[in-house]
Amino acid sequence: MKEGGLVLLYISDFRSLVPRIGDWGERALIYHFRKGLPSRILDQLASHPSIIESLHDLMDINLELDTRYHERQNENSNHQEKKPEALKSNSSHPQDFSSSSQKKKKNFQKRQKPHSSFLNKDFKLLNSEKKEESRRAYVPIVVGSIVLSPVSKGLKTSLPNHHENSPAREKPE
Repeated sequence: MKEGGLVLLYISDFRSLVPRIGDWGERALIYHFRKGLPSRILDQLASHPSIIESLHDLMDINLELDTRYHERQNENSNHQEKKPEALKSNSSHPQDFSSSSQKKKKNFQKRQKPHSSFLNKDFKLLNSEKKEESRRAYVPIVVGSIVLSPVSKGLKTSLPNHHENSPAREKPE
């Protein structure tokens, strides 16, 4: 997950992967979920130690932290925009007001862009994202010595055969 990204999108992506990877157990899922979080969230989790008993609890806490983070970012950007406007209102140059409104428009566009990199105006995936999504669908997931590779429906699990060269196992003749 990118440092400034939305945790909501990360949670959505993670939830879509959970059924595909099988039963790893709650602790393993929590570990891998935390591993993908941005450092700003991990720092806040570390500063407020609490016992997280389920993946659902962890996701809820992260949503709250991320929501507050983005609220604070918006407050800071609004506060910084208000200072120059107060100073500019004393000036008699009309172009100052237009540049201020252009700045607001740019900031608004920046806030509206989290999905524009992969969605078109009809909220459908761009062609480049469709290709990337189909490519990602065939990337195997490796966890330790377990390899999960996608097949037409679900995942195919390949486990290493540790008994191949075992002396206790006799080969049929």
